[in-house]
Parts: sequence; C-alpha cells; structure tokens
Amino acid sequence: MAEAKAKKKGVFARMGSFFRACVGEIKKITWPTAAQTTKNFGVVVLVILVAGLFIFGLDRGLYALLNLVMNTGV
Repeated sequence: MAEAKAKKKGVFARMGSFFRACVGEIKKITWPTAAQTTKNFGVVVLVILVAGLFIFGLDRGLYALLNLVMNTGV
C-alpha cells in the first residue's frame, strides 16, 4: 500500500504531463491549406443553396396543393 502511494504522481506533475501530451497531439494535426479551405467553403455554400431551393420549392408546391384542396384562391 505504501509503495503504491509513493509511486503516485502529484497533481501538478499529472497536469504537466497532460499538457505535454496535448502539445504533442496538436503538433500531429494536419491543417488544411488555403486552397482546400476555399474549396470546402464553396462546397458548403453550394449545398446550402441547393437545400434551400429544394425546401423553398417543396414549400411552394405544398402551399399550392393546399390551396387547391381548400379552394381558398389566395
């Protein structure tokens, strides 16, 4: 029991090793280039526009169908 307690690191030593490990992991990250980021941004904007147009068309179509069923003439 006394051996286990003697081998246990203190809280600050554990925090230090944690932050050293974090820095080591951050150094392993492969960051995208500016060209990749621009390309990905364009893809995201395009998908948002297509999805928005699809939802808009669906909304207009269902609204027109509802007007036909309800005969509101609005």
